[in-house]
Amino acid sequence: MIGSSNLNVEQEIRELAAKYAANLKQHVEDRVREMEDDDKSHFLIYQVLGVTDEEGHLIDVYQNKGRFLYKYAGSFLENATKICFKHKFPDSGSLRVPNTRGQRPKTFEIDCLVDPDAIEIKWRDATTDGDHITKEHTRIQAVGDAGYKPIRVMFYYPNRSQAIKIQQALETLYNGVGGEYHFGDAAWKYVQNRTGVDLHGILKKLASENMPSA
Repeated sequence: MIGSSNLNVEQEIRELAAKYAANLKQHVEDRVREMEDDDKSHFLIYQVLGVTDEEGHLIDVYQNKGRFLYKYAGSFLENATKICFKHKFPDSGSLRVPNTRGQRPKTFEIDCLVDPDAIEIKWRDATTDGDHITKEHTRIQAVGDAGYKPIRVMFYYPNRSQAIKIQQALETLYNGVGGEYHFGDAAWKYVQNRTGVDLHGILKKLASENMPSA
Protein backbone atom coordinates (compact mmCIF):
# COMPACT_ATOMS: atom_id res chain seq x y z
CA MET A 1 0.00 0.00 0.00
CA ILE A 2 1.49 3.33 -1.03
CA GLY A 3 1.02 6.07 1.55
CA SER A 4 -0.60 9.36 0.57
CA SER A 5 2.67 11.16 1.25
CA ASN A 6 4.53 9.00 -1.28
CA LEU A 7 1.72 9.54 -3.77
CA ASN A 8 2.28 13.27 -3.38
CA VAL A 9 5.97 12.78 -4.12
CA GLU A 10 5.12 10.70 -7.20
CA GLN A 11 2.75 13.39 -8.43
CA GLU A 12 5.39 16.09 -7.95
CA ILE A 13 7.95 14.02 -9.89
CA ARG A 14 5.33 13.32 -12.57
CA GLU A 15 4.71 17.05 -13.00
CA LEU A 16 8.46 17.72 -13.07
CA ALA A 17 8.91 15.10 -15.79
CA ALA A 18 6.12 16.60 -17.89
CA LYS A 19 7.68 20.06 -17.60
CA TYR A 20 11.13 18.81 -18.59
CA ALA A 21 9.75 16.76 -21.50
CA ALA A 22 7.87 19.76 -22.87
CA ASN A 23 10.89 22.06 -22.54
CA LEU A 24 13.18 19.49 -24.16
CA LYS A 25 10.82 19.03 -27.08
CA GLN A 26 10.54 22.78 -27.61
CA HIS A 27 14.29 23.41 -27.46
CA VAL A 28 15.03 20.56 -29.85
CA GLU A 29 12.42 21.75 -32.34
CA ASP A 30 13.77 25.31 -32.16
CA ARG A 31 17.33 24.14 -32.73
CA VAL A 32 16.42 21.89 -35.68
CA ARG A 33 14.64 24.83 -37.32
CA GLU A 34 17.70 27.03 -36.76
CA MET A 35 19.94 24.40 -38.32
CA GLU A 36 18.04 24.59 -41.61
CA ASP A 37 19.74 27.95 -42.22
CA ASP A 38 23.20 26.87 -40.99
CA ASP A 39 26.26 27.05 -43.22
CA LYS A 40 26.78 23.51 -44.50
CA SER A 41 30.10 24.05 -46.24
CA HIS A 42 31.73 21.66 -43.73
CA PHE A 43 29.85 18.84 -45.45
CA LEU A 44 32.78 18.84 -47.92
CA ILE A 45 34.93 17.22 -45.22
CA TYR A 46 32.19 14.71 -44.45
CA GLN A 47 32.17 13.76 -48.14
CA VAL A 48 35.95 13.34 -48.13
CA LEU A 49 35.48 10.87 -45.27
CA GLY A 50 32.77 8.98 -47.12
CA VAL A 51 29.75 10.50 -45.38
CA THR A 52 26.89 11.69 -47.57
CA ASP A 53 25.18 15.06 -47.14
CA GLU A 54 22.06 13.32 -45.85
CA GLU A 55 24.03 11.34 -43.29
CA GLY A 56 26.03 14.42 -42.30
CA HIS A 57 22.84 16.40 -41.74
CA LEU A 58 21.35 13.64 -39.57
CA ILE A 59 24.58 13.37 -37.57
CA ASP A 60 24.61 17.11 -36.90
CA VAL A 61 20.95 17.09 -35.91
CA TYR A 62 21.32 14.19 -33.50
CA GLN A 63 24.51 15.61 -32.04
CA ASN A 64 22.53 18.71 -31.09
CA LYS A 65 19.60 16.63 -29.86
CA GLY A 66 22.00 14.59 -27.75
CA ARG A 67 23.47 17.67 -26.09
CA PHE A 68 20.01 18.85 -25.06
CA LEU A 69 18.95 15.37 -23.95
CA TYR A 70 21.98 14.81 -21.69
CA LYS A 71 21.57 18.25 -20.14
CA TYR A 72 17.87 17.79 -19.46
CA ALA A 73 18.24 14.17 -18.28
CA GLY A 74 20.85 15.10 -15.70
CA SER A 75 18.97 18.14 -14.44
CA PHE A 76 15.68 16.24 -14.23
CA LEU A 77 17.12 13.33 -12.26
CA GLU A 78 18.95 15.67 -9.89
CA ASN A 79 15.78 17.63 -9.16
CA ALA A 80 13.66 14.48 -8.86
CA THR A 81 16.15 13.20 -6.28
CA LYS A 82 15.98 16.50 -4.41
CA ILE A 83 12.18 16.14 -4.25
CA CYS A 84 12.63 12.80 -2.49
CA PHE A 85 14.98 14.28 0.09
CA LYS A 86 12.78 17.35 0.56
CA HIS A 87 9.88 15.00 1.30
CA LYS A 88 11.82 13.33 4.12
CA PHE A 89 13.98 16.27 5.21
CA PRO A 90 12.07 19.54 4.68
CA ASP A 91 15.11 21.64 5.60
CA SER A 92 17.34 20.02 2.98
CA GLY A 93 18.47 22.01 -0.03
CA SER A 94 21.39 23.29 -2.05
CA LEU A 95 24.24 25.24 -0.48
CA ARG A 96 27.48 26.83 -1.62
CA VAL A 97 30.66 26.49 0.44
CA PRO A 98 33.89 28.48 0.01
CA ASN A 99 36.83 26.99 -1.85
CA THR A 100 39.36 26.78 0.97
CA ARG A 101 41.94 24.94 -1.13
CA GLY A 102 42.34 27.13 -4.19
CA GLN A 103 41.54 30.30 -6.06
CA ARG A 104 39.05 28.96 -8.60
CA PRO A 105 36.21 28.47 -8.37
CA LYS A 106 35.50 30.70 -5.40
CA THR A 107 32.76 28.37 -4.14
CA PHE A 108 31.50 24.82 -4.60
CA GLU A 109 27.84 23.84 -4.66
CA ILE A 110 26.42 21.09 -2.51
CA ASP A 111 23.47 19.65 -4.44
CA CYS A 112 21.55 18.48 -1.40
CA LEU A 113 22.55 19.14 2.21
CA VAL A 114 21.06 16.86 4.84
CA ASP A 115 23.26 18.11 7.66
CA PRO A 116 25.96 16.87 8.09
CA ASP A 117 25.73 14.96 4.79
CA ALA A 118 26.69 16.93 1.68
CA ILE A 119 25.18 14.90 -1.15
CA GLU A 120 26.41 15.35 -4.70
CA ILE A 121 23.88 13.98 -7.21
CA LYS A 122 25.03 12.77 -10.63
CA TRP A 123 22.92 10.98 -13.20
CA ARG A 124 26.12 9.75 -14.87
CA ASP A 125 29.72 10.88 -15.25
CA ALA A 126 31.55 9.68 -18.35
CA THR A 127 34.49 12.07 -18.13
CA THR A 128 37.95 10.78 -19.07
CA ASP A 129 39.75 13.96 -18.05
CA GLY A 130 42.41 13.28 -15.42
CA ASP A 131 42.12 16.87 -14.18
CA HIS A 132 38.61 15.95 -13.07
CA ILE A 133 40.13 13.98 -10.18
CA THR A 134 42.10 16.99 -8.96
CA LYS A 135 39.08 19.28 -9.19
CA GLU A 136 36.86 16.81 -7.38
CA HIS A 137 39.50 16.26 -4.69
CA THR A 138 39.58 20.01 -4.09
CA ARG A 139 35.79 20.11 -3.87
CA ILE A 140 35.68 17.21 -1.40
CA GLN A 141 38.28 18.89 0.82
CA ALA A 142 36.35 22.17 0.77
CA VAL A 143 33.16 20.35 1.74
CA GLY A 144 35.02 18.71 4.62
CA ASP A 145 36.51 22.06 5.68
CA ALA A 146 32.94 23.41 5.92
CA GLY A 147 32.14 20.66 8.43
CA TYR A 148 30.15 18.36 6.15
CA LYS A 149 30.51 14.74 5.07
CA PRO A 150 30.89 14.38 1.27
CA ILE A 151 28.60 11.78 -0.29
CA ARG A 152 28.43 11.05 -4.01
CA VAL A 153 25.31 9.45 -5.51
CA MET A 154 25.70 8.51 -9.18
CA PHE A 155 22.91 6.53 -10.77
CA TYR A 156 24.60 5.34 -13.96
CA TYR A 157 28.20 4.15 -14.14
CA PRO A 158 30.22 4.85 -17.31
CA ASN A 159 30.98 2.10 -19.83
CA ARG A 160 34.42 3.08 -21.14
CA SER A 161 37.52 1.81 -19.32
CA GLN A 162 39.21 5.22 -18.92
CA ALA A 163 36.04 6.78 -17.51
CA ILE A 164 35.65 3.83 -15.14
CA LYS A 165 39.20 4.37 -13.88
CA ILE A 166 38.34 8.00 -13.13
CA GLN A 167 35.31 6.90 -11.09
CA GLN A 168 37.34 4.32 -9.22
CA ALA A 169 39.85 7.01 -8.30
CA LEU A 170 37.02 9.27 -7.11
CA GLU A 171 35.59 6.45 -5.00
CA THR A 172 39.00 6.07 -3.34
CA LEU A 173 39.08 9.82 -2.65
CA TYR A 174 35.66 9.78 -1.02
CA ASN A 175 36.49 6.78 1.13
CA GLY A 176 39.82 8.34 2.07
CA VAL A 177 38.15 11.35 3.71
CA GLY A 178 35.47 9.31 5.46
CA GLY A 179 32.87 10.05 2.82
CA GLU A 180 30.59 7.74 0.85
CA TYR A 181 30.32 6.83 -2.83
CA HIS A 182 27.18 5.12 -4.13
CA PHE A 183 26.66 4.17 -7.77
CA GLY A 184 24.32 2.08 -9.88
CA ASP A 185 21.87 -0.06 -7.89
CA ALA A 186 23.48 1.16 -4.66
CA ALA A 187 22.61 4.76 -5.57
CA TRP A 188 18.91 3.97 -6.05
CA LYS A 189 18.89 1.99 -2.80
CA TYR A 190 20.63 4.82 -0.96
CA VAL A 191 17.91 7.28 -1.98
CA GLN A 192 15.15 4.85 -1.03
CA ASN A 193 16.73 3.98 2.33
CA ARG A 194 17.30 7.63 3.24
CA THR A 195 13.99 9.04 2.03
CA GLY A 196 11.52 6.15 1.97
CA VAL A 197 10.74 6.94 -1.68
CA ASP A 198 11.26 4.33 -4.40
CA LEU A 199 12.50 6.82 -7.00
CA HIS A 200 13.60 4.08 -9.39
CA GLY A 201 10.17 2.48 -9.24
CA ILE A 202 8.43 5.79 -9.91
CA LEU A 203 10.64 6.51 -12.93
CA LYS A 204 10.10 3.02 -14.36
CA LYS A 205 6.36 3.58 -14.02
CA LEU A 206 6.54 6.92 -15.82
CA ALA A 207 8.77 5.44 -18.53
CA SER A 208 6.29 2.63 -19.21
CA GLU A 209 3.48 5.17 -19.50
CA ASN A 210 5.41 7.40 -21.89
CA MET A 211 6.71 4.70 -24.24
CA PRO A 212 4.27 3.47 -26.90
CA SER A 213 3.32 -0.18 -26.57
CA ALA A 214 4.72 -2.56 -29.19
